[in-house]
Amino acid sequence: MAKKAARANKHSRELLEKIKNRTARAGVVGLGYVGLPLSVELAECGFHVTGFDISSDKVRLLNSGRSDIDDVADADVKRAVKSGHFKATGDWKKIAGMDTISICVPTPLSKTKDPDVSFILTALNSIKRYVKKGTLVVLESTTYPGTTEDLILPLLTETGMKVGRDFFLAFSPERVDPGNKTYTTRNTPRVVGGTTPTCTRIARTFYEQTLPLVHAVSSTQAAEMVKLLENTFRSVNIGLVNEVAVMCDRLNLDVWEIIDAAATKPFGFMPFYPGPGLGGHCIPIDPHYLSWKLKSLNYYARFIELAGDINSHMPEYVVERITALLNRRFAKALNKSSILILGVTYKRDIKDMRESPALDVINLLEAKGAKIHYNDPFVPQFDFNGNRHRSAKLTKRLLGSVDLVVIVTDHSQYDYNMIVENARAVFDSRNATKSVKKQRNKIELL
Repeated sequence: MAKKAARANKHSRELLEKIKNRTARAGVVGLGYVGLPLSVELAECGFHVTGFDISSDKVRLLNSGRSDIDDVADADVKRAVKSGHFKATGDWKKIAGMDTISICVPTPLSKTKDPDVSFILTALNSIKRYVKKGTLVVLESTTYPGTTEDLILPLLTETGMKVGRDFFLAFSPERVDPGNKTYTTRNTPRVVGGTTPTCTRIARTFYEQTLPLVHAVSSTQAAEMVKLLENTFRSVNIGLVNEVAVMCDRLNLDVWEIIDAAATKPFGFMPFYPGPGLGGHCIPIDPHYLSWKLKSLNYYARFIELAGDINSHMPEYVVERITALLNRRFAKALNKSSILILGVTYKRDIKDMRESPALDVINLLEAKGAKIHYNDPFVPQFDFNGNRHRSAKLTKRLLGSVDLVVIVTDHSQYDYNMIVENARAVFDSRNATKSVKKQRNKIELL
């Protein structure tokens, strides 16, 4: 027992020393919206980082000093590569040289809204044979409580290593908010929970090298639950305000005026805003991880399911409102009407289209026979339903030629005064035209 304790102390002591003096070699598995910002941040703090990705095109792009992520500038990648502190690879054997391994792969939902952890399992099966003793492994991918210890721990212990002694395992949920210029990977506090107290201490020390605040919790399950609570909170409140928007329409009230007035209360109220639906990788997906887990424990997560139902039907509600607007203003059916969609990304001022409600709106409108044009300064073209859509140049002529302009994503680059002035009518699902003073009669708000 004394020899085992000594080995444990030796591995943990040596790894802590490497982390503190930043000689630990950091590996990041998955170089997407989570992994690349983490890699660049670690590199800027002095760590030598190796990023692992299955895409050879991405590996080449990053090693040439270019970024494919909104929140990471080309200059940041180029500086990290040129300094020798970052390189990308698809060679899994190089895992053997890593002292820390951060797993940042996607965790989507299946068509039946069940968790798809295949990317995590693929990553683990690729790296497990190369993980050496004295390595910290941290899962950052959002998942259901129990994943780290039920799936990852058994795979890593197949090699005969013991957690907390030979290697160290923790979960620290990513908190990336694409497009947020205020809170980034650098200044957003971290939550971390380890499989053992030693695992937690080492993981916490690792993140403390780059972040101002790291909050440790009692277990990996607690850390996994934290992320799900954060995004379930948002999903439920957005579902509530989306339903309030529908109520206000029935009551002939302006939901935006109501929210602004309620937000003047300095306590007990936090404003959320309605929209055409949820997008991105987190809010439409993460709550379903929790709901799925609870079903296995014979518990029905009513708030999550209800919010998901309301939010998922918002694109249909938008199309209903568009149909009524065309009929009321122009005595036109949706069939063969020409509609210009402004913004196809899931939120403003980014190029990310993951789970974008704009795709649902476009699909529903096209299915009803509408002729669709779109403009998005961040998305010059995209493939959808087997067709290639190209962004039309936003001109006064185009605005005046369509029956209706629909604002789905409120990009700050748009000149909303010009849009309203030249459009026949505008359906604004984001209250983007709130500063427009003239010709308000052309605008219908969600």
